[in-house]
Amino acid sequence: MRVDLERTHLWIVGGGIAGMAAAAFAIRDAGVPGEHVHILEQLDVEGGSLDGARSPAVTDGWVTRGGRMLEEEAYRCTWDLFDSIPSLDDPDISVRQEIVDFNEKVRTNDKARLIDSRHRIIDASELGLGNRDRLEMMRLLGLPERALGARRIDEMFGAHFFTTNFWQMWRTTFAFQHWHSAAELRRYFLRFVQEFPRIHTLSGVRRTVYNQYDSMVVPLQRWMWTRGVDVRFATRVVDIDFAPAGQPRRAIRLHVDNAQGTSTIDLGEHDFLFATLGSITADTTYGGNDDVPPLIRDRADKSWSLWEQIAGKAPDFGRPNTFYGNIDENKWESFTLTMRGDTLLRRITEYTGNEPGTGALTTWFESGWHLSTVVPYQPHFPQQPRDVRTLWGYGFDIDNEGDYVRKKMSQATGKEILTELIHQYGFEDILDEVLATTDVTTVMMPYASALFSRRVPEDRPRVVPDGARNFAFLGQFTSLPEDVVFTVEYSVHGAMHAVYTLLGVDRPIPPIYHGLLDPKVGVGALEAAFR
Repeated sequence: MRVDLERTHLWIVGGGIAGMAAAAFAIRDAGVPGEHVHILEQLDVEGGSLDGARSPAVTDGWVTRGGRMLEEEAYRCTWDLFDSIPSLDDPDISVRQEIVDFNEKVRTNDKARLIDSRHRIIDASELGLGNRDRLEMMRLLGLPERALGARRIDEMFGAHFFTTNFWQMWRTTFAFQHWHSAAELRRYFLRFVQEFPRIHTLSGVRRTVYNQYDSMVVPLQRWMWTRGVDVRFATRVVDIDFAPAGQPRRAIRLHVDNAQGTSTIDLGEHDFLFATLGSITADTTYGGNDDVPPLIRDRADKSWSLWEQIAGKAPDFGRPNTFYGNIDENKWESFTLTMRGDTLLRRITEYTGNEPGTGALTTWFESGWHLSTVVPYQPHFPQQPRDVRTLWGYGFDIDNEGDYVRKKMSQATGKEILTELIHQYGFEDILDEVLATTDVTTVMMPYASALFSRRVPEDRPRVVPDGARNFAFLGQFTSLPEDVVFTVEYSVHGAMHAVYTLLGVDRPIPPIYHGLLDPKVGVGALEAAFR
């Protein structure tokens, strides 16, 4: 279909990284005028799950809900996008180049990837896989996804696999539980096979200078605004009307709620719709030093409601209940420390041998809450005072009892979580000082790993459904063959595919990286598996 750029308007539902990427690709590659691009975002900020902000729970504190690891080889669409976006600190270079330069200066080489219950840093370079584990991994890789169906990971592996260093590192790097989708784990093995030899150091990880909101979202937002993109905050799309059966498959109307009330937006013959479905940070709640973030179970913030509303209108629009229907399998809790003193970070540096920003992820694999932490390069926020430091962490088994704080993590206050963490390090001698100089922001996320839910292909809609003339779906809950969810790359790749397909962009989409096609990568992974 030929696109009339002078008459084309794009309506993008959701201002997360997928919606922002769709806007950028439409302007940069399809030539759509920026003022013809409209983003409808139900929150008062863009970026979606890519966040970094002042804490809503403690005074002068900072918080990020999650930490995202970028990757050199696999993130081809992401690098394609940010190669054309000027950086926040130096507009003469791109965000992509800024990340390259930063990682040349601050190299990731984790020296304390796993810590046991006796506070010992273990040699995680020994992956611990046995012959049966290797055979089971080969079997998983050899089965097509349709044959795997909705099988769990623990249906594909014996008990020993889940005791190995490999599993302890892989699960916490990528957030897998043993009951999650075997098909998603298979995709991760194929997509990140290059990480097998370096999973114990995470030296393949690429970080941004600041948190991803300030280093990626803000520069992209500024780029869009200078081109006149129309962003409407506090605007929620509650329903989409589609053309009746027998007519070309088109979206024809949006139903919108905002401060002025309920209204509709009619989509003309030259208009296109890109709608984000679902959210892994829906119903996020926050706690502080002395309280606990509540767990919301009833989808109160309506982030899932649009998908629920349209799912019944066509059999290929997916099944949202597959992903939001089991909160207890997918919830986690994260925490951000705001430290007004350097005692804790100095002790961590002495203990691990890693300066802030070089250590990636540390996991207490025998701890009751299955705690992990990241010490980012400082400052992690552009406005962060020089005498303030931050640290991020999360718990994977939040309904278990702590080893030192004898309650569930989900029922622990911020100070109690900090107390447990200090004991896990074995730093009891500085506990009182750290408690007195640190504020803790906790974050409860009911759907944090919902995208790993057991599923069959029909549970996710295609980015561009069959026959769709003017609409596409965006985000982590769409279907992209071979690619891996829970990555920035998935959102950007889907946006690129949607825009290029509907707007007829004559430019190749970067191909998915297949590490096993490189003999060196294959040999490296094989050697690592036998360590």
